[in-house]
Order: sequence, then structure tokens, then C-alpha cells
Amino acid sequence: TLLIVGGVLLGLARVNDLVGIVQSVVTMAAIVVGGLFAIFKLQLFRDLQPHLTITQEVSHRYIGDSYVHIAVTCTLNNRSKVKVELRKGLFRVQRILPTSDEEVERLYAQVYVDREQTDLQWPTLVDLSRIWERNQLVIEPGESHQETWEVLLSSEVRSVLVYAYFYNPSSYPDSEVAEGWAATTIHDMM
Repeated sequence: TLLIVGGVLLGLARVNDLVGIVQSVVTMAAIVVGGLFAIFKLQLFRDLQPHLTITQEVSHRYIGDSYVHIAVTCTLNNRSKVKVELRKGLFRVQRILPTSDEEVERLYAQVYVDREQTDLQWPTLVDLSRIWERNQLVIEPGESHQETWEVLLSSEVRSVLVYAYFYNPSSYPDSEVAEGWAATTIHDMM
């Protein structure tokens, strides 16, 4: 069987060869475009990187005449498509009130005048860290986990800043992966 293409007489075997080559080129192009799209999507939307959303609930109660008990519950929600394994967390309580005028002026100068700091550096009352063993704290995609921290403070303290930070063990220097996840809450005990 013969076929005329562009004024050239071709045999059916030759046409089948051309169709096979064109089909191979189209298939290869589709694979390359699909691969580039997948790489672009995974990097743009960070589909394979861990993401945590942290919320905090802070409560207090007076104990005896001189102390206040503070409980902080951090809820860690894994909104990513990969599991998140935590190995280290940091918890800090800083005093806001009572604060003297001199201390307020010093804090103000550090941030807004001298620019030594980017945030107000309230006096730290409690600085704790937690370490978890491998596979001890794993949050699967779509799941959440709660961590509770307790502290005892002098009842003279009237307002605190509560800060929690959870380190991302898959982070490394110069990577686009989050170094960790934080939550900050101001709590008044008046």
C-alpha cells in the first residue's frame, strides 16, 4: 500500500515508522512537561514539607497566699501532607507587669532607639525545654497533639507573655524548610 504525503510517495511501513516516531516524541514531551509541573508544584506549594499550626490556651489559679499556677496547653495541628516528628521544644514565660517606668524606658530604647533588639525583651521568669526521643512525638497529617506546660510564679506577677517554640528536625541551614513553629500569648491575671 502506498501513500502520498507532501508530494512524496511513501510505503505503509514507512508511514508506521513516522507515526511511531511522532508518538514517541509526543509521549516524551508529555513526560517532561508533567515532571516539570510536578517539581514546580511541589516546590511552590511545599507539598512535601511539614507545616504545623500552633494555638495556646493559658489559664491561671492562685495557690496559697503567695503563688499563682499557670497552665499552658499548646495544640499542634499538622496541616501538611507529611508526618511531623518533633524532637525539641522551648517554653518561656516573661513578666510584663509589674514593670517600672525605668524598665519600660530601657526596653523601648533597646528596640526603637538603639535597635539592639527587634522585639521587646521582657524579663524571663521561666525558660524550659523538652526533648523527645525518636518516634516519641509524631503528628500524622490532619491530626493534632496537645502539650501542656505548668509553672508556679509569685502572685505579684500580674501579666505575662507566654512563648512556645517547636524545632523542625528536618530543617538545615540555607534550606527553605521552616526552622520551627512558634506561638505567643499574653495573659493577664487581674
